[in-house]
Amino acid sequence: MKIGILGAGQLGRMLAIAGYPLGHQFGFSGNTNNEPSSLLGHMFALEDNAEHIESLAVFSDVITYESENTNVETVREINKNVRVYPGEKSLFTTQHRGREKAIFDQLKIPCAPYQMVNSLTDLENAISNIGLPAILKTATEGYDGKGQFVIKTNDQITDAWNSMNGVESILEGFVNFKRELSLIAVRGVDNDHKYYPLVENTHHNGILRLTIAPAQDIDPVLQETAKDYMHALLDEMGHVGVLTIELFETDNGLVVNEMAPRVHNSGHWSIEGANTSQFENHVRAITDMPLGDTTPTHALSAMINIIGETGPTDIALGMPNAHLHLYDKEERADRKLGHINITASSQAELDSSIEKLSAFLPKS
Repeated sequence: MKIGILGAGQLGRMLAIAGYPLGHQFGFSGNTNNEPSSLLGHMFALEDNAEHIESLAVFSDVITYESENTNVETVREINKNVRVYPGEKSLFTTQHRGREKAIFDQLKIPCAPYQMVNSLTDLENAISNIGLPAILKTATEGYDGKGQFVIKTNDQITDAWNSMNGVESILEGFVNFKRELSLIAVRGVDNDHKYYPLVENTHHNGILRLTIAPAQDIDPVLQETAKDYMHALLDEMGHVGVLTIELFETDNGLVVNEMAPRVHNSGHWSIEGANTSQFENHVRAITDMPLGDTTPTHALSAMINIIGETGPTDIALGMPNAHLHLYDKEERADRKLGHINITASSQAELDSSIEKLSAFLPKS
């Protein structure tokens, strides 16, 4: 099939790399010369240019997207003639934090207390209801820690609101958690579901730096609870493709933070670490192929993000259990340039491998 991707970044690149062995072709919307996917398929200029979007739709048998910030109207228009997966409901829900929290409430999935905010007065009222500390976030388009302000004291309230630049926002109560987890799953057109194991994520300045898969010392009940939450969300949205939920593990169980209707940074380990990667399974799902087995291939895997500068990649190339993935992007502060996957047969081997690659991890 010919698969169109709204976007041409590293996620589209890895989808294409996974999809070509299955016999598919790919087209992308993005800048023709400077995007990570530009040499991996047909390019159809910028996403917001209606003429080129129409050309992408004519090329494609099915279309997917890289980001929950994709324009819903664009997807709605394309879907009149070409199937778009995940569907409009998934996109509409996940691109707005208020709608996301509302579906959690509807399905009785625990999440932080929250209140929508459209003014300084709204924020003051929300704080009086929720308390401090709390996190103020833009309702849409924030990612990698952008568009967020942690409010610890009342004298920060005005600065917090000013940092939102007047856009609709959401105040979320602070969650005391032991660690951050995520769960990735995939749902097919035929309603088949597959789940990857819960993984543990470590962030620095709002950017994911390290993922350990599977997360260690997970009570089987916790894994099943996360799967139940995911199953409910997949079915409620009629989702086709990969869906990711980010969670906090607390003393009282799991609290869901947010979700993404796409392949996700915390699932990159699956390229070498699972029988079928998240990228291949997304392609399988949207093209109505049988879903692949998600069982890990090693006792442990890890993913280290390469952020800002490429760094000493020869270290990874000299390690038999390390796998380098660069995205063909220019160096820039806080930019995701690539990642390194590690596979290991024991915790000791994983720890030793991560230590060898410590130059790619933050110092504090």
